[in-house]
Amino acid sequence: MSLQEKEVKIKEIELEILKLREDQEVDHTLQIQDLENTKKKLESEAYKNITAYDRVYLARKPDRPNVYEYIDNLFDDFIELHGDRLYKDDGSIVGGLALFNDIPCTVIGHLKGRSVEENIKCNFGMSSPEGYRKALRLMKQAEKFNRPIITFVDTPGAYPGLEAEKNGIGEAIARNLMEMSQIKVPIIVIVIGEGNSGGALGISIGDRIVMLENSVYSVLSPEGFSSILWKDKEGKRVQEATELMKLTALDLYQMKIIDKIIQEPQGGITKKPEYVYKRLRVYIRDTLSELMKLSKNSLINKRYQKYREMGRATND
Repeated sequence: MSLQEKEVKIKEIELEILKLREDQEVDHTLQIQDLENTKKKLESEAYKNITAYDRVYLARKPDRPNVYEYIDNLFDDFIELHGDRLYKDDGSIVGGLALFNDIPCTVIGHLKGRSVEENIKCNFGMSSPEGYRKALRLMKQAEKFNRPIITFVDTPGAYPGLEAEKNGIGEAIARNLMEMSQIKVPIIVIVIGEGNSGGALGISIGDRIVMLENSVYSVLSPEGFSSILWKDKEGKRVQEATELMKLTALDLYQMKIIDKIIQEPQGGITKKPEYVYKRLRVYIRDTLSELMKLSKNSLINKRYQKYREMGRATND
């Protein structure tokens, strides 16, 4: 039984408990107690051994906090900026100025909506060239005014539509990779949900990369992996693909791709968001304090060495 199926059962028990509590005519104390015990046992079993497939499910949950909620809970005085100054504004990437502990910062992140209407406006978190060019414009502005950059990654991938191709999606992402590798201010990258393909890479070159415990970061989606590798049109091998892809926070930390895992409460960030916000505040505070002490040349050299070391073959 998958984690999603177990959570459905837990939800059914919670609804049953709610109904019994609303019934004031009969004493349901013992029945409620039994259901509470059953719920605790099921939760313990459900979250004890979470698979990579379960992590993908948790990362994609529509009620996970989006970038606006992180901004509201981590920063002060956010001022959103729009447009790439070339063509149009892309609603799938949010960016602007904010204060973190009175330090002026530039904040950029992918946006996913909660409802169908919201997702249509932000294209389900799939960014077009205009979004990456907007992000780059804000990053170059941050460099000019010596503001650290914090990015939040949460995308199923860049938008693969015809218009995006015509407008140069490949060039826009590639230029961001080149420019971010040389920007002379600290960059902290936080993967908060899905981090798939070049769409994630377009705002995730940084001095520090961290992932939430139930986020994923990979070359493409498990469905795309399964379809390309095994011609799996029906999605029967998606679960197998997630295990092979090594896309969880723990996998990437062990491979030294990321620098830290931000723990989530049992059941994920949706259960207790403040648990995660508190840890992120501490991490950002300590990391900015460390990175802002470095000279610009030292910052760039360390960033270069960080990426040179990724994927290095060893005899271990």
